[in-house]
Amino acid sequence: MSGVDLAREIRAAAARRGLKSGTDKQRVNKWDSGVTPDPDSQIYIAEALGIPEAVDPDDWPNWLPGADGGVIPLGPASTVQALREAIRTTMERSRRHFLTAVSSTALISLAYAWAAASGGAAAHPLAQAADQDAGEWVDEDLVTLLEETSARLEASATEQRPHIAPLLDAYLRAVTNLLEHGRCAEPVRLRLHALAARLSQTVAWHRFDLGLHPEASKYWIAGLHSAHEGGDRDMGAALLGDLAYQAAWRDDPQTAARILERALSRAQHPSARSLLQLRLARALAALGERRATLRALHAAEHLLGQSSGEPMPAWCAWMSEADIAVDSGQCLLDLGDTRHAHQLIREGRELLPTSRDKTRGVFLAYQAKSHLDLGEPDLAAAAALESLRLAQRMGVPRCVELVRGLVPRFEAHPTAEGVPELLATTAA
Repeated sequence: MSGVDLAREIRAAAARRGLKSGTDKQRVNKWDSGVTPDPDSQIYIAEALGIPEAVDPDDWPNWLPGADGGVIPLGPASTVQALREAIRTTMERSRRHFLTAVSSTALISLAYAWAAASGGAAAHPLAQAADQDAGEWVDEDLVTLLEETSARLEASATEQRPHIAPLLDAYLRAVTNLLEHGRCAEPVRLRLHALAARLSQTVAWHRFDLGLHPEASKYWIAGLHSAHEGGDRDMGAALLGDLAYQAAWRDDPQTAARILERALSRAQHPSARSLLQLRLARALAALGERRATLRALHAAEHLLGQSSGEPMPAWCAWMSEADIAVDSGQCLLDLGDTRHAHQLIREGRELLPTSRDKTRGVFLAYQAKSHLDLGEPDLAAAAALESLRLAQRMGVPRCVELVRGLVPRFEAHPTAEGVPELLATTAA
């Protein structure tokens, strides 16, 4: 059933009740990108899918068939299956795939399974072919080439993503093929798993920035399988942290907090733990848990920059005092300490290096919100406009939506300096 087919069936379900639904392919696409259908539309969706029992609109998308599916259990040889599942989701993007959304219950269960699993990588003298003569031998030089080239692609500027993303997708497919069909020595196998985890994480963030949440989840989950099978605990914790960040972004801080607690139970490097504690603080602040939030913020600040004798993981090497300051400010905003929050957000934005423009755009959106909370709509509009232009220039729709989410508050100040321009720009 395509999006057009589903929209037609939904309109027919409404017509059978003597009502009219305006559902079209575009609206189905919005549901696919994370917008929750209204209760009536959910009833029509259930009828279109042949679900006879009553549905609970507050439980969207968990009541959908297969909502808890698609999360492949962690196992000694689960990586290829998880990677294939993620790649398939992208290949079938044109089909109605919001049914593949992963429920909060499934994500939390996955986090608990990861935390409870025994540590270390399983020993494989040769890669997974049962017959040692089956499959081509994977040369170490080939893996080195894949590692070096993919690292250069991953380091490309955000504006280059439309050109880079297809290449990263192709590299991940190539690594998946090597894991499934190739033969190699144990050190090379571990490097392939590490590369698959890193590529999956990068591809997931690309999808997340585009608002393709089901795809992002699948790639983060595939990366978790790769890190688990490769025995990299910190990378596994990172991927759970990314899934938690997505949950918090989609207004599910309870799920985010529970995932992060499991991630912290096994993360080892101080910088990794610092980032996870900072994300935990954000989730706890959204839940209104002041004491727990302040404890997590203190832990994040204390751990940042601590030495462990091991190199800092690349996935959190970007973290700095600027992130601590801004996210601390955002926590205080959620807890109602607006003036102190505004000061921290402003200080953090000033500390941010120029190379992190995407993060700067997010920070500016937070600053705009803090100006609104302080009753300064003109300053808020200036910050929001700068954030919006950065997001549009870099092609990051989720950051554009962050600014658009503030529009109702700006509409209450139609004559303030900068507000008319902001409203016209967001409406364009």
